[in-house]
Amino acid sequence: MKLLYPAYFSPLEESDGYCVTFPDLPGCVTEGHSLTEALEMAVDAASGWVLDELEDGNPAPEASPHNSI
Repeated sequence: MKLLYPAYFSPLEESDGYCVTFPDLPGCVTEGHSLTEALEMAVDAASGWVLDELEDGNPAPEASPHNSI
């Protein structure tokens, strides 16, 4: 199963790097020292978040259309 969720990549103010949040995955936040690392961390964080939901018997959340965010 492949799921795609929109993500926000924001530059960190206090250091080099990026913070990543997901509007459809409450509380799912990660960061990386570079954009490449932030993307890798985002895939890992979102995958873990959805897996936890599925293991708890909850459905995977619907992804928001990218143009609505």
